[in-house]
Amino acid sequence: MLTGHVPILETRTLHWPDEAACEAFARGLALQPGLRDAFIELHGPLGAGKTTFVRHLLRALGVQGRIKSPTYAVLEPHAVPGLDISHLDFYRFNDPREWLDAGFRDVFAAPGLKLAEWPDHAAGLLPVADLSLHIEPQTDDSRTVTVQAHTARGQALLA
Repeated sequence: MLTGHVPILETRTLHWPDEAACEAFARGLALQPGLRDAFIELHGPLGAGKTTFVRHLLRALGVQGRIKSPTYAVLEPHAVPGLDISHLDFYRFNDPREWLDAGFRDVFAAPGLKLAEWPDHAAGLLPVADLSLHIEPQTDDSRTVTVQAHTARGQALLA
């Protein structure tokens, strides 16, 4: 679990001029073998494109059918052969302890890819993320994305 300052081993700043650039980044990330057990945090204001990025990533990983935001359910599980995926959204959490009450410690202890929107709403309880994506909308509808690797796995994902 997270205790104190999280190291930043590598940072990259990307420009997504449109949704196609978001999709291209997601497709590239999906090809990385280390993604199978990674934890990725997604930061940004409402409408930044966090769920859009997740949809593109899940499609690139082979998820079929509807991919909906977990804003109300908090957790949307997905599976493709050989990979379990947990898409979480902590936006509605008012207290980080809700994370404990919901039993998410077990989700994070299990193998598989974890994607968390609004991780700051579970501050201090989540494990260290391999990658953090900070998505910032620009006035021209493009996105500036700061990607931070916090672990060796995160660095490998950026390679």
